[in-house]
Amino acid sequence: MESMIIHNAKAIEQELNWLERMIDHSLSVYFKNTEVAYTKEELELPVYSEDLPFTSFVTNNKLSFEERLLLIMALTHRVKPQLFDVFQIKNQNLDQHFVEFGGERTPQGFIPTIQTAIFVLGGYEIQVRSELMKWMDVNHPFFTSGILNWNKEEQNALYQRLEVSEEYLGYLLHGEPKLPQYSSQFPAKSISTDLNWEDLVVNDLVLNDLMDIKNWLIHADQVLNGWGLKSRLKKGYRALFYGPPGTGKTLAATLIGKATGKAVFRVDLSLVVSKYIGETEKNLGKLFDEAEHKDWILFFDEADALFGRRTQTKGANDRYANQEVAYLLQRIEDFDGLVILATNIQTNIDEAFARRFQSMVYFASPGIEERKRLWKAFISEPLNLDSHIDLDEIAKQYELSGGEMVNVLRFCALEAAKRASHTILKPDLLQGIKREYQKTNKTL
Repeated sequence: MESMIIHNAKAIEQELNWLERMIDHSLSVYFKNTEVAYTKEELELPVYSEDLPFTSFVTNNKLSFEERLLLIMALTHRVKPQLFDVFQIKNQNLDQHFVEFGGERTPQGFIPTIQTAIFVLGGYEIQVRSELMKWMDVNHPFFTSGILNWNKEEQNALYQRLEVSEEYLGYLLHGEPKLPQYSSQFPAKSISTDLNWEDLVVNDLVLNDLMDIKNWLIHADQVLNGWGLKSRLKKGYRALFYGPPGTGKTLAATLIGKATGKAVFRVDLSLVVSKYIGETEKNLGKLFDEAEHKDWILFFDEADALFGRRTQTKGANDRYANQEVAYLLQRIEDFDGLVILATNIQTNIDEAFARRFQSMVYFASPGIEERKRLWKAFISEPLNLDSHIDLDEIAKQYELSGGEMVNVLRFCALEAAKRASHTILKPDLLQGIKREYQKTNKTL
């Protein structure tokens, strides 16, 4: 791994050296220096043969000359910002910076914009500038795929900063994409699992519904584009997972993501709608945009907040909240990927709302047979059961969800660890079950 990073850094250094020659040459031509800064051969792009994160991205995506320059300029501010110091010079006659260079001058240094890239490519000539501006906009794959950031609030494309997104920064430098972190500006968290479909204990009907969702993600492109059905079918897919807590809704979402190679982001809607009231569009707008560009799966947990808000308004706050819910529902309706809403209740879901979903999957509390499977799956090596424990009897007598069983297992494992043992004792198992029953006011 360390060797790969070193070789990858050397490849990026070659690209940076090429960019530096390009900048020097462009400045030399612009200021009409008598000496040509570099020969044509010296300005040719580096050629790579090694299979490294940066070089693979360049070759696999068949980046053009202009795209290579755009990408390395977007990366330079993060890895070698001093390379842009040359753009800090001023026009001595006007005592101001050269507007032709574009860019933003910040305390952290010069940050290039699309205008800067156009200048380096020879865009100080009107004809060249016009040709380059044809494709350097929001519709370029660099921006639609989220490789480079695009600021929607900036109306003029020329003034868009050239910045590699956090996700692709991690990939280009280390070969591992860095997913966005949860914050008030990005109210979602990436979730994943090491488990497999065999670990999801649900009935066959639920499993078939989940397979339908997974298969749509795999074959949607063929159905919509290959068979020409995109005029009749929407690309987006909306699913509702409902049922008691701890029955596998979150695990099912992560398994779909794992099976299709898509990142899954969990949004706690109860938190968003209540804590950030008045800022829903601002906080979730970026999430929807980025998820659509990168083909993420969005998993909205605690979706009761959506249903509960659509009630009679009693004041300005309620009206505002309903407006935000309407915004959320519209974004969910228009989303091109998979959106999963999860709720513990179904009573508030009216017929009009239900029609929005291609799938409504009910995760019931596990029956006796499912509880047996769960107990046997949870309690495995290096843990073992005391001979006095009959799991069949435990499964039959105590109604618990998978999530509750995990809590019981945690309690029993801790008690065993305190005894320096690997054996789960019956009193500990029953005490763990009692603790879970008490949480929901159930009696043994």
